[in-house]
Amino acid sequence: MKFSMRGGHFHATCTFFALASLLASGDDFTPQVDFCVAINNPNGNGAYFSNGELCKNAEAAKAEDFYFSGLDATRETDNRVGSTITLLSTNQIPGLDGLSLARTDYAPNGGLNPPHIHPHATEILTLLRGILHVGFITSSPENRLITKTLHPGDVFVFPIGLIHYQLNTANNSALAINSFSSKNPGVITIANAIFGSHPPHNREILAKAFQLNTDTINFLQQRFKGNQ
Repeated sequence: MKFSMRGGHFHATCTFFALASLLASGDDFTPQVDFCVAINNPNGNGAYFSNGELCKNAEAAKAEDFYFSGLDATRETDNRVGSTITLLSTNQIPGLDGLSLARTDYAPNGGLNPPHIHPHATEILTLLRGILHVGFITSSPENRLITKTLHPGDVFVFPIGLIHYQLNTANNSALAINSFSSKNPGVITIANAIFGSHPPHNREILAKAFQLNTDTINFLQQRFKGNQ
């Protein structure tokens, strides 16, 4: 195969497409304003639209729009998986843009943030207390499991869109801070999505996909019914 472009034009074209690809790969658009304080309605006060949000007039912004208090409070983890996630997005901090934050509390000896994905964001986890066994699975056909044991002060990255989990293996409770590269990371918990969907998935499809009988699928659907 021969290229008709001359060297200079070819390299310029490659540079252009590389730059375009880099810009397109961002999780959220680069802001065109200093900040966006999200609001639900314009109220006729100079509101404008930016990066997927309706924003109030910047002159009306106040410190409370960029503030949240109470993330230090311990959350209850007495539930079926033994973990509770407190997400801070624009619903809690209207001035938050381009990223989001969460606190995750884990029960002792097995508190689990079950396998899930964030379709819109890479996650950075910082462990503050406890011992976490963490892992993520690469995409097909490799489906490689990458795992690590974390101790307080350790940081671990979960790439965007990949299935991942965290399990507390310590005798005491665990605490982590999770940072996301999008103001709307999204979350799909695998078991809930598959066995707790509304309306339910066809049992024969799931039985064949998981190589289980339909009675087992029925049990799992009843088990996860109502979970989000």
